[in-house]
Amino acid sequence: MTATFSREVNDLDTKLNLTLVKGVLVGALGGLLFGFDTAVIAGSLRSLRTLFVLSPLRVGLTVSIALVGTVIGSMLSGSLGERLGGRESLRIFAACYLVSALGCALAPNWVALLLFRFIAGLAIGGSSVLGPVYIAELSPAKWRGRMVGAFQINIVLGVLAAYLSNYLIGLAVSGVGEWRWQLGVATVPAALFLFMLFGIPRSARWLVTKGRIEEARQVLGQLGSEDPRAELAEIVESIHPERSTQVERLFQWKYRYPIFLAMALAVFNQMTGINAIIYYLNDIFSMAGFSKTSSDLQAVAIGLTNLLATLLAMTMIDRIGRKTLLLVGSVGMVICLAGVSVVFLTHQHPRSLLPLLVGYIFSFGISQGAVIWVFISEVFPNRVRAKGQSLGSSTHWVMNAIIAALFPLVATGSPAYPFIFFGLMVLLQFFVVLWVFPETKGTTLEGMGRKLGIES
Repeated sequence: MTATFSREVNDLDTKLNLTLVKGVLVGALGGLLFGFDTAVIAGSLRSLRTLFVLSPLRVGLTVSIALVGTVIGSMLSGSLGERLGGRESLRIFAACYLVSALGCALAPNWVALLLFRFIAGLAIGGSSVLGPVYIAELSPAKWRGRMVGAFQINIVLGVLAAYLSNYLIGLAVSGVGEWRWQLGVATVPAALFLFMLFGIPRSARWLVTKGRIEEARQVLGQLGSEDPRAELAEIVESIHPERSTQVERLFQWKYRYPIFLAMALAVFNQMTGINAIIYYLNDIFSMAGFSKTSSDLQAVAIGLTNLLATLLAMTMIDRIGRKTLLLVGSVGMVICLAGVSVVFLTHQHPRSLLPLLVGYIFSFGISQGAVIWVFISEVFPNRVRAKGQSLGSSTHWVMNAIIAALFPLVATGSPAYPFIFFGLMVLLQFFVVLWVFPETKGTTLEGMGRKLGIES
């Protein structure tokens, strides 16, 4: 029976149509808010530090409190997604984005700001899990890397939008109230995201897990499948309908390999230092002697580089593959992080900091940045995909929170210390990917379990 459904990617073809494209774009819009809300704090820290007289420890808490929310949001989202489906769950997190943006803009004190940043974290954590899962379940295998990659493109678009917004608001608004505009402007995309989530279909794969087979067939037809009955049969076979009413546990021995892959990739993603650099980018330039306006403008250059690198990676991810991109990007990151460390250790050539960070961001964007959400959404079987994505995402955010909280403290010894650590971790990542990671390009979600040796 299994052999019957072991089809090549092109056997079950799907044409691009408006419903498919709309579903992918709306699912990916959560990535825009994800990127914006994680990066916007970089331009607000100077004002917040002055207004609330924040110590390095409190600065770390101001940044990392949102990340505490992301951990909780990502951990809850797997079960929520399995129960309600990705579309309905994303509506809940879109509402959290909206409440957070309004709350941060109107926060009367530092404690209130922390509360609304925490709510933003819930939304980021939840959308980082369910956005890629929803897109992966909609996407045909031959386009899946690029379509799930749309989520990552939106993340870096959000990061660029945050840096550009901070720069423009800094020019237009002066005084300690500048941060309210910077944090509150996210209200507009949050409201748009919530509204658009009411015009996209449910996931056919989620419908099958709930026994709603005919609805699933109709959705596959709406998404442009040339043979929705055959595609539905493969999905049903992979999910094992006789067990679909039971809750499948993620932590089983047969899932050890995808669990390791998801957690390792998520840990290394943060050990490269990417989010610490994004959060504290303006402070990093200030440590090298750049002014506030110059720091804001150079942050825009970093965000633009991130976007261009991610767009380039999306054109290659389904041809070159996930593993190759990870290896190539690791080499570039190690070289650039070593250069940044030398700049801070020697206190010389500060002008080289911008090209080194641009090179680092470019190397990250074409590798980890483009691959992480695609790869994690692929390696788990349908029965536990949402839980697996939740595990990978929550691991990512736990590491993110730890590193973001510690960065200001470690950098007080020397700004070079964090970058030396990040460089060593990227070097370790290179060898783990080289020796352990499989290539997942071109394999259907239903065929991935067979490729990874997962027992039925």
